[in-house]
Amino acid sequence: MTSPRLWGTTQPVRPAQLVQIAFIVLASFFVYAFVATAKDSENRRACNALCSMRPNYAAQDRRAPDFELPTMSGGTWRLSDHRGEVIVLNFWTKTCAPCLEEMPSLAKLGHSLGERQGVRLVTITTDESAEDARKTLESLFGGAPPFEVLIDPEASVVTDRFGTKLFPETWFIDPHGVIRARVDGARDWSNPLVVSFVQSLRGSPQCDIEFSRGQARGELAGLCEDVVPSF
Repeated sequence: MTSPRLWGTTQPVRPAQLVQIAFIVLASFFVYAFVATAKDSENRRACNALCSMRPNYAAQDRRAPDFELPTMSGGTWRLSDHRGEVIVLNFWTKTCAPCLEEMPSLAKLGHSLGERQGVRLVTITTDESAEDARKTLESLFGGAPPFEVLIDPEASVVTDRFGTKLFPETWFIDPHGVIRARVDGARDWSNPLVVSFVQSLRGSPQCDIEFSRGQARGELAGLCEDVVPSF
């Protein structure tokens, strides 16, 4: 019986060489498995908050339209002036009952985000005047809310720029001005998942899962199957 030979050679393969080849193949397999497992764990950590929130929309290919509006306190606020920050943008009006119902939890979110650098909660109301908005919020909080309030009585931003027709609606804009998610309807904004998601938009790795009509899309969408919605 002849000894096994390496492909393309006439030299017999010694048992020690076979052991070495087997070791290299086995080691390569374990390295690949380790890297794949580590990457999967990294993706799960990056996408956990997004999967739990189940936004109506999530992507990374739509830039937020710039705008400038008067503030309730008498100043002006322009979106592009806050490039480099994560902006949570909430649309509401005093005639919207769900908007008013979610305001207390929105205030808690405002307090939580106010303690962090590079993130900001801003709301836009389509009420007729700053005085209308002030009276509504004072009746809810007994004073000024812990977030910026912009006045858009003509809905020139809310409807004409963002296309919003139903309230409340909340948008998440990353530091580069890209719309990363949209949530339709009232939610419990005091949920810690919201802060986790906002923080994830400031760092890396980023979650590459997209959402359309509340359904996960894309190569990593399967990661959301194991996450129980809790928002």
